[in-house]
Amino acid sequence: MNFNPVTPEILATLQQIVGEAFVLTSAMQEEVKRYAHDETEDLHFYPEVVVKPTNAQEVSKIAKLCHDNYIPLTPRGAGTGLSGGALPIHGGVVLSMERFNKIINIDERNLQATVEPGVVNEEFQNAVKAKGLFYPPDPASKGSCFLGGNLSMSSGGPKAVKYGVTRDYVLNIEMVLPTGEIIWTGANVLKYSTGYNLTHLMIGSEGTLGIITKIVFKLIPFPPKNVVMLVPFRSSEEACAAVAQIFMAGITPSGLEFMEREALQWSSDYLKIDVPLPEDIEAHLIIELDGWDLDLLYQDAERVYGVLEKFNTGEVLLADTEAQKEDIWRLRRNVGNAVRYNSIYKEEDTVVPRAELPALLKGVKEIGQRYNFKSVCYGHAGDGNLHINIIKGDMSDDDWNNKLTEGIKELFRLCVALGGTISGEHGIGLVQKPYMHIALQEKQFELMRGIKKTFDPHGILNPGKIFEMA
Repeated sequence: MNFNPVTPEILATLQQIVGEAFVLTSAMQEEVKRYAHDETEDLHFYPEVVVKPTNAQEVSKIAKLCHDNYIPLTPRGAGTGLSGGALPIHGGVVLSMERFNKIINIDERNLQATVEPGVVNEEFQNAVKAKGLFYPPDPASKGSCFLGGNLSMSSGGPKAVKYGVTRDYVLNIEMVLPTGEIIWTGANVLKYSTGYNLTHLMIGSEGTLGIITKIVFKLIPFPPKNVVMLVPFRSSEEACAAVAQIFMAGITPSGLEFMEREALQWSSDYLKIDVPLPEDIEAHLIIELDGWDLDLLYQDAERVYGVLEKFNTGEVLLADTEAQKEDIWRLRRNVGNAVRYNSIYKEEDTVVPRAELPALLKGVKEIGQRYNFKSVCYGHAGDGNLHINIIKGDMSDDDWNNKLTEGIKELFRLCVALGGTISGEHGIGLVQKPYMHIALQEKQFELMRGIKKTFDPHGILNPGKIFEMA
């Protein structure tokens, strides 16, 4: 694709639209630096300009300006992504949504809320919880990630196993098309059967089809009671096998997370939280049950114990205080940070039908042996979503930079062979794009390119992500 640079005239127009204080230029390198990367490993792409609008009308003017002048426009949330999805790989303009940070309305009567995309996930959760309501999607980065970014990637989190992912809570979206028009994608209703579902098309589109400026979310009543268990297993594969058996027993946990021994050990060391780790323990499951009646939850917990008796487990820890529950969840949420602290790594976000988790984990270790890499695995076991952190360790730079790619391809071929795919919640962005051909056929690419062309005829919006336009 051939794009044009940001000229002084374009820069002046951007400053007129949002005000000079909300336009950062490449000359302001330190200020611009934070917009050149996300949480993906070692990737930096500097934009020519960062623009910070505050309403849909400003976004519309910016989009039309970039569209008419063939200038790349990359929407950006909080920068917590793990696939390079918000990186301006063609330079141009970064459209930061950080000033779109208002919770516009919480409609208790209809169990809905209208928000701007720059609201932090956890702040929104806390605001609705104060009214006895619940917004379940809770990515590990919930304390910093923006809701707009969650929509763009259709983020999940531990609660997805019972309550679903971001996609399941979005009723309607106000969006700006790359050509500048402002539209709503649907209606604020629980049922929608009026033409193509543009709302669901936008969710997971990674900022390539339009720019989200308002979101209407569905809410549910907040379940006030929970039980949290930390279950050690002497076999990692048995820990994975236990997951399907828990569901077969008629139990749907509100969280069911897997952590290999090293994942828990590194996170424990990183957070300075002491956790018993006998030498014969290979993995743990975190099992959370929630609801309104604590007696019923304890009955479900007894049924879980009945399932666990079939497996070779150690002593189960049943958290008996809120602080202990919080520590267990902090250990899980900080595995990624702990891995980053300990080693150079690459994280792959795989997903398979949950009954295939043992085969996936076994295959990961076998592929690691063939390609001489070590892996630390953890993730949302109840969804079949395994995060594979490939550790550089003593791999040579040549193997790490050149041969590892073939090992990753094998990982993804295994996922597809098991009925899964190459990303469950992190998205494709830039870093997973080379592997898309493993999961999709050419006809699927053809259809996606047609959709992209319809929404974005000049290809300016987040260009170079997910697939090539050919």
